[in-house]
This record gives sequence, structure tokens and C-alpha cells, in this order.
Amino acid sequence: MAQQEAQSYRRKVNRINKMITGLQRVGIAFGPMYLLTVPGRRSGEPRTFPLAVLSLTGGRYLIQAFPKAAWVANARAADTAVLTRGRRSKTVRLVEVPVEERPPLLREVVRTSPPSVGRRYVTTGLAESPTPDGVAAAAERIAVFRVEPV
Repeated sequence: MAQQEAQSYRRKVNRINKMITGLQRVGIAFGPMYLLTVPGRRSGEPRTFPLAVLSLTGGRYLIQAFPKAAWVANARAADTAVLTRGRRSKTVRLVEVPVEERPPLLREVVRTSPPSVGRRYVTTGLAESPTPDGVAAAAERIAVFRVEPV
């Protein structure tokens, strides 16, 4: 049942992501959403993903929400990435936060966000509990990247 729920959730998110990508490409930006474009780790072709850039204590971050997210593997392999919001693009460096530094950031995300954010990590199988401490305990399974200027 949990796997079916995660798959259903993923399909719903994929539909929403297509809508967000289309709106961003015509210049309509909203919320914390950006388009992340990174070279594919195998093909080298640009791959674009709609993601929330979160302002947390100490900077701006991208945080994995799904297991085996392609953008995570591509970001790990890339030197730089492009973040686009509306009609503005900026080249950035994504620096993966070491596992031992992730828990306070993950706690902050869950603590300062609507309850659905914590539940998302449980639904997708990354965390066992939707609480700030429960998501922080899953830090080794949740990639976190700090967004830095180039």
C-alpha cells in the first residue's frame, strides 16, 4: 500500500511539475519555485527540473523530496547549474551539504513549513516520521545542496 501511495503521489507531482515548468518558461514565477537545469550525467544534454529553492539559516538550498531523483545524480556530476525564475537565469554552483550538517536544515524545513512538507518525506519513503526530528533522522537519505554564486 505504501508503495502504491508513493507512486500515485509521484504521478500527481509529475503533472504539477509540467504545469510549473510551462508557466516558468513563459515568464510566470511563483512561490519558491525555480527551474534547475543541469547537464545529464550520462548524455551531457541539459535536463530541467522544477524545484523549490529554500531560504534557510545560512543560505539558499535545494532539498531532495523523492528517492532516486534524477536531478540529484545530475547535480552531483555537474560543475555548475542554471537556476531560472520567470525570465531570469543565473549560473550557480550546487555544493552538497555533508550528511552530518543536514539534520538542522531538515528540522528547519519541516518546522517552518506546512505539515504537508513533513508528510511528503514519509509518503515518498525517505523518512519514517513527518516530524522535524523524524525527517532530520533520515539525513543520510535526503540530499541537500547549498546554492552558491559562481
